[in-house]
Amino acid sequence: LTRMHFQWDWLCLGVLIISSVTAEIENEETLDADVEVEDFDKQSKEADVDREKSSLEVVYQTPKPTGEVYFTETFDGVLTGWVLSKTKKEDTDDNIAKYDGRWEVEELKENTVPGDRGLVLKSVAKHHAISAMLTKAFIFDNKPLIVQYEVNFQEGIDCGGAYIKLLSSSDDLNLEYFFDKTPYTIMFGPDKCGEDYKLHFIFRHKNPKTGEYDEKHAKRPDVDLKKFYLDKKTHLYTLVLKPDDTFEMLIDQSVVSKGSLLEDMVPPVNPPKEIEDPSDKKPDDWDERPKIPDPNAVKPDDWDEDEPSKIEDPDAVKPEGWLDDEPQYVSDPNAKKPKDWDEEMDGEWEAPQIPNPKCETAPGCGHWVRPMKNNPKYKGKWKAPMIDNPNYQGIWSPRKIPNPDYFEDLHPFEMSTVSAIGLELWSMTSDIYFDNFIICSAKEVADRWAADGWGLKKLVASANEPGMFSQLVTAAEDHPWLWVLYILTLALPIGLGVLFCWPAKKTDEDIDFNKTDISKPYTKGEQEREELEDDEIELEEEKENEDTAEDERREMEETKIELIKDTKKMGKEVPPSEDEGEGGEDIDDEEEENEVADGSQEGDKSNKSGSEDEV
Repeated sequence: LTRMHFQWDWLCLGVLIISSVTAEIENEETLDADVEVEDFDKQSKEADVDREKSSLEVVYQTPKPTGEVYFTETFDGVLTGWVLSKTKKEDTDDNIAKYDGRWEVEELKENTVPGDRGLVLKSVAKHHAISAMLTKAFIFDNKPLIVQYEVNFQEGIDCGGAYIKLLSSSDDLNLEYFFDKTPYTIMFGPDKCGEDYKLHFIFRHKNPKTGEYDEKHAKRPDVDLKKFYLDKKTHLYTLVLKPDDTFEMLIDQSVVSKGSLLEDMVPPVNPPKEIEDPSDKKPDDWDERPKIPDPNAVKPDDWDEDEPSKIEDPDAVKPEGWLDDEPQYVSDPNAKKPKDWDEEMDGEWEAPQIPNPKCETAPGCGHWVRPMKNNPKYKGKWKAPMIDNPNYQGIWSPRKIPNPDYFEDLHPFEMSTVSAIGLELWSMTSDIYFDNFIICSAKEVADRWAADGWGLKKLVASANEPGMFSQLVTAAEDHPWLWVLYILTLALPIGLGVLFCWPAKKTDEDIDFNKTDISKPYTKGEQEREELEDDEIELEEEKENEDTAEDERREMEETKIELIKDTKKMGKEVPPSEDEGEGGEDIDDEEEENEVADGSQEGDKSNKSGSEDEV
C-alpha cells in the first residue's frame, strides 16, 4: 500500500510538470499565432496577409461603396471637391480668428496600412475649416440616415474636437465662407476638453410657429469614452437616424447610446403646454416661513448672556520644575553674522531665535498661565424656541397659463435637407486623423465600407499589439498592486494541486483510532474489576477449547468401537489398537478404562467449575 501511494505521488508530480510545460508552450504558440480578424462582410474582398516576424503587412484596396450613397471619401487619391474656408471666425481676437489651420493628406504614424491615407489636422491652437458638397442631397423622408467616419487621435487629445457638421441646403451656401455660424442640420462626433469626454449628437430643429431654429442635444452616453481618446487607435463613429424618430450612436460598431428624438433630447423638441405666468407676482403678505420664533416665550431670569464660553481652571496647579525665569526662545549661540552684512544698509544684525534647550527637560518655561476649561454656566445668547407658523402658506409659485408658443411636432426626423459636409474645429493637439467618410441609408452598405477600410486598420493594430505577458507587465508597472494579484493567481492552482495530490499520510494508530480509544482515568477498584473480567474470559475460552477436544475424541472412539463390532460379526480377529498399549488388552477392558477415564474427566470438570465459582 505504501509503495502504491508513493507511485501515485510521483504520478501527480508528473501531471503537474506536464501541465505547466504544456501551458507554457500553448502561451508561446498563442503569441506567435496569426491574428484573427472579424469578418465584417463575407462579400468583401479578403486582404492578402503576409506575416513576417512580429509585423503584419496587408494589401490595401481603396473601399468602394456597394449600394446607394450620398457621399463617400477615402482620401486615397487627389483631394478634389474639398474647399478650405477663407473667412474668419466671428467674436474672436483677430490674431486667431482666421481659419488658417493646416490640413494634410497622409498615412497613419503607427499601425500604417500602406496606401491607405487620410485627412490630418496638423496645426495647434488654430481654427480649421474644410468642407465638401454631397454627391446628392439627403432629404429626410422615409429613408434612414447613416453617417460614418474614422478618427484617430494620433497624439492623444488635450482639448479639441473631431466632430463633423452636415450643412443645411440653401441657395446661398458658399463653402469658401464656411464658419462656425454656417447653418447646419446635424453635428456628430467626439469632443474633449480637460476630463470631459463627449460624443456629440446635435440637430437643429425648426420651430413651426416662429420659424426659428433651436439646438437639441442628445443625452450623454452611459459608456466610459476615455479610452477612445487616449489609446491612439483608429475608431469608427456611426450615427443612425430612423424615420420612426429614433437614433443610435455607435463606436467601433457597438451601440453606446440610443433613444428617441421626442423623449431623449435636451431641451425637448416640443415645448410644454403650460408655462408660468410672467406677469404674476408674489403678494407682499405671502408667508413662506414654516417655523417662527415663539412670540410668547420669555428669557429665564437666570439666563446670563455675558458668561464666557471658556474660563480659567481654578484647580490647575503649576507643574513642579517649571522654569519661570527662562524664556521659551533664545538667540542661536552658533549663528554668525554674514560677511556681507552691512549694518548701514541691513540694520543691526541679530542672531536667529531657537527653542531654549533648557526647556527640553523641564515641563515648561516662561510665565505660567492657568489652562482654560469649558464654563459650566455658559448658555450663550438666548433665542426664543421655534414653533409652527400658523400663517404658513407654502412656497409661492406663479400660476400656470397656456403656452402661447406651444406646438407639437410628432416627426422631428423630418429635418432640413443636407447638401454638404464640413469640419470646423479648434484643437490644442495636432495630427488628428480622419478617413473613410460615408453617408448612406442602408446599414449593410456602411458595414461593408467599414470592413474594407477600418477593418484592415484594426487588423494591423491587433497584430502589432504586445503579447499578453507584456500587457500584464505594463499594467503592473502602472498599478503595482497587480503583482500581488498575479502571484495569488499562480499560487492558488499550485497549492490546490499539492493539496489534492499529496494528502496527509495515515498511521496505523490513526486508522485504528476510535472514540472508545480515548484514555480515561482509572480508579484502583475499576482496575481490579477489569483484571477479574479478563481472567473469567480466559477461563471460558479454555473450557470451550477442552469441550471441543473431548467431543472430537469421543467421536473417534465411537467410530473405532463400531468398526470392531462389525469385524467380530464377520468372524475376524481384531488387531490390537495402538491406543491399547503393549499388553494387548481386549476391547472390554478398554471400554472399562474409557468409563474410568470419563469419570475422572467429569471429576476434573466439577473441580474446575468449583474453582471458577470460588473466583
